[in-house]
Order: sequence, then C-alpha cells, then structure tokens
Amino acid sequence: MNLIALPAFTDNYIWLLHDGSEAIVVDPGEAAPVVRALDEHGLKLGAIVVTHHHDDHVGGVDALRDRLVPQGVVWGPAGGRIPQPYTPLEDGDAVELFSTSFSVIFVPGHTRDHIAFFGQPAGEAPLLFCGDTLFSGGCGRLFEGTPAQMHESLSKLAALPGETRVCCGHEYTLSNLKFAHAVEPDNTAVIDYTRRCQALRERDLPTLPSTIAVEQQVNPFLRVEEEQVQASVRTRNSGARDAVSVLAALREWKNEYQ
Repeated sequence: MNLIALPAFTDNYIWLLHDGSEAIVVDPGEAAPVVRALDEHGLKLGAIVVTHHHDDHVGGVDALRDRLVPQGVVWGPAGGRIPQPYTPLEDGDAVELFSTSFSVIFVPGHTRDHIAFFGQPAGEAPLLFCGDTLFSGGCGRLFEGTPAQMHESLSKLAALPGETRVCCGHEYTLSNLKFAHAVEPDNTAVIDYTRRCQALRERDLPTLPSTIAVEQQVNPFLRVEEEQVQASVRTRNSGARDAVSVLAALREWKNEYQ
C-alpha cells in the first residue's frame, strides 16, 4: 500500500492510503488537497476515516462525499460531533481497509471522543493513525479530557509494536523536540532525532511518520516514569510524583513553553 501525507492548512496532515486504484483518507480537514491527490494519481475514494471532531480534521468530509464510490463510507468515533451521516465506531471495533483489519482504539484526552486506528498490512510495518492524541515528540492539548485519560491513552499506543508507523495529524515535531530537549537535555536520542528532522524540514519533507520505538526514546509524554523527566518536572512542580501528575505538569509546562 502507498501512504502519502497531504499537507493542509498551516501544519496539518491528511493521510491518504491507496492501492493504486482506490484510496482512503484520514482526517480530511479540507477537501482540496484530497481532490488534487485523487486526480493526480487517478484514484477512487473508498472511505473517509475520522479520529475526532475538530474542524481541522472533519472540515472537508461533506465536500468529499460525492467522490466516494457507491459503497464508500465515512467512519468516525461514536458520540462524536462528526458530519452526518457516518458510521460510528467504538473501542475494539474493526474496519477493513484494503484487506487489512484496522482495530479501533479509544484514546480520549485531547477530546472525549477521540479514537485511533491500528492495522498491519501484509508484509509491511504496522500503521497507526492517531490524530491529535500522540504527536512525534509530544501529545495533544487536553481540551476535553483529563491527564489520567491522556496517560492511559498514550500508554495504549506506547505498547504497540516498536516498528509501528505513527501517522499523526500535525507537523509539530521540531517544536515538540525543542521542548523535549528542555526536559531531557542529556537525551542523545532527542538530539540525534532533532538533526534528522531538521534535515527533512529543510527539504520541505514531512518528519512523519515516526515510529513507536522512536517515540519511546524521545517523547517526554511517553517517558513520564523516567528519572530525568520526573526531576525536570519537579523543578517546576514539586508535588508531581506519580505518572499522571507528572504528565499533567508536563502538559502545563508545554502549554507555556516558547
């Protein structure tokens, strides 16, 4: 299968997965980049997949409906404010995409309704479409959920196979890594990964997908039980002791970080 990150707005990515004739798109915040890609590659649109209800992830859904094949569907989280009609999905459900079963993982925190999609195409590394829950080097803001929910959600994703390709919704990597370096200044994995990502951005290439293995090494929000992360957090919040309180303090720090 072919995986393409379509830039949208200022820093969004719409993910397009295709087999040479049919495509699915993930989180189409706007329709125009998807239409251009479908036409450029001569693809039919088989399905639209949505991780959560924010406008920059669903804004193009209605405009793309007339591009769906006759049996094409829109999938999204149950209880979410997704443009109707759509097929609601809950934790543990599965959707079939190009003969690959993608599991639905409930990952609230950024929003109450957020879901992710995980699948392993035959002969390829697994794929994770995680919207705005997990970013490379970071995680989403807690707009509707709690630190405990976000910690549980990130723990689920961190437990996926290390080679899993992490396809998230925004090009926030360098900004996140700058913060990660402030949290763990001696983490050589952060330093090395930053260099690699800077080289990609200098060529106007996406830093994504990342992998779960990389995120376990560089992402402070997946490293809340590491001694250096906890020590850094406690210089700002001495009461942050367990994983959830460390994550909460880390997220507050990141919100203010320049």
